[in-house]
Amino acid sequence: MSPFRSSVGLPDYIAAALCYLFPFAGGIIFLALEKRSRFVLFHSLQSLLAYGALMVGHVLAGLLPFIGALVATLCFLLGFAVWLVMTYHALQGHWQKLPWAGDIAERQLRRL
Repeated sequence: MSPFRSSVGLPDYIAAALCYLFPFAGGIIFLALEKRSRFVLFHSLQSLLAYGALMVGHVLAGLLPFIGALVATLCFLLGFAVWLVMTYHALQGHWQKLPWAGDIAERQLRRL
């Protein structure tokens, strides 16, 4: 784990983990406040993208008449798995990328 502190005063791995522990609030807050740590910015972008997609999946599941409950359950399980795994990796200081959200977050991070 790196001793680097984010611009909000927290160790960068703690700030990155908070982006997953409190998905939308943490992601938005750290995206707005973080000025130095690319690690924290990456995880805030990735969490917003991943949980935003899961939220869209939940909404679409409500529109499906017969398999909506199954799709909603799968979205919940996937969201829980992402929450656990990504919080763990952020606390370890890893730049773990999710399949598509990580690629988009990485491209956006280059523009910042």
